[in-house]
Amino acid sequence: DKVISEEELKEIQDFTQFSYGKNLALYHLSFKARTEKEVREYLKKYDIDEKIVSQVIANLKEDKWINDNQYAYAIINANQLSGDKGPYVLTQKLVQKGVSKFTIAEILKEFDFSEVAQRVANKLLKKYEGKLPARALQDKIIQNLTNKGFSYSDAKIAFDYLDSQVDEETKIGRASCRE
Repeated sequence: DKVISEEELKEIQDFTQFSYGKNLALYHLSFKARTEKEVREYLKKYDIDEKIVSQVIANLKEDKWINDNQYAYAIINANQLSGDKGPYVLTQKLVQKGVSKFTIAEILKEFDFSEVAQRVANKLLKKYEGKLPARALQDKIIQNLTNKGFSYSDAKIAFDYLDSQVDEETKIGRASCRE
């Protein structure tokens, strides 16, 4: 028997849409971490009002469900441990997901990609060794590293380090053959 004013009805509808939007967002986040942009796009697919989407995002940020800095750090750190991407490719991927270039640049300062470049160069050496002449092998490895997002200078350093390792092994191999 309660009469609801237009204003009260609007409040109830907004709260209902907020609650629905937050549940949708939490469901989406339950599978893996996501950026603000990804969650925003997901909610738009369900025709959640833009004003409500902003409220949901603010609420999720406050509760630490969405944190683009943490997201970017986790992606870059995982790449350091077992990935094969350089800083340029990682930057592109993170920008596509909505992380700001400034945020990415700040996080990248904390990482050294020389080990990743070295790991990738070693893999490439094993793949192409014996199949290509020395100069073509160098070009192939450096090109592959630059394609994976490493700077030319980092790729060259990684190859030069590889080259010195191969030279050392060859010298050791020759020395043991003479004995």
